[in-house]
Amino acid sequence: MMIDRTEQCFDLKPKRLAADTAYGTGRFLGWLVKDKNIIPHIPVRDASERDDGTFSRSDFKWDKRNDVYICPAGKVLRTTGTISTDHAMRYIAPVAVCRACPLKPKCCPNMPSRRVLRDVNEDARDIARRKMKTKAFLKSRDQRKRVEMRFAHLKTHHGFERMRLRGLSGARDEFHLAAIAQNLKTLALRLIRPPPKPAYA
Repeated sequence: MMIDRTEQCFDLKPKRLAADTAYGTGRFLGWLVKDKNIIPHIPVRDASERDDGTFSRSDFKWDKRNDVYICPAGKVLRTTGTISTDHAMRYIAPVAVCRACPLKPKCCPNMPSRRVLRDVNEDARDIARRKMKTKAFLKSRDQRKRVEMRFAHLKTHHGFERMRLRGLSGARDEFHLAAIAQNLKTLALRLIRPPPKPAYA
C-alpha cells in the first residue's frame, strides 16, 4: 500500500489521513488506527441506521466495560463472542424479555428478540465518528476536495479516464503529460487577463 511504500522508501509517515466514504470501512479504519497509529479523517460507512421507524443501533448504549449493549428500555443484550463471516459479533436480547417489553413494536416487531451487530473494528469506527465533529476534520475535507477536483478535471476535461499506454513507464509518462497540460492551463488562466475596456470621453 502507498502508506507502507512511502514509509519504507522515504521514512515518512502521516499523522492523519483524509479520504472519502469508500475508505470508511471497519477493516480499513481498524488497520489505520490500530496498526499504523494514524488519525482517520474519513467519513464512516454505516448502514446501521434504520428508516422504518424502529430503533437503530445508535439508540442502544454500548457498555465497553461489561461488553454489552443496553437497549432503550434498559435491558441488556449479550454476545457469545463469536465473530461471523461479516467480521461482526451479534448482541442478542432474551426472547422472553423482548416479548414482554412495551417497546417491542418500535424495536423488533418482526423478530422474536432484538439483535445488534458490532464490527470487530467498531472502536476505530467510533474514533473516526468523533473526528468527524471536529474543525480539523472539516479542514481536511476541504483540502481533500481541492486535490480530488484536479483529478476530476483530468477525467472530465482532458479525457483521462483510463491509461492508454502499457507498463509502468507508459503510465508514468502519460500521467506526466496530462499533469503538464493541466498545469499549463491553470498557469494561462492565472497569467492571461482579458484586455482592458477602452475609456470613453
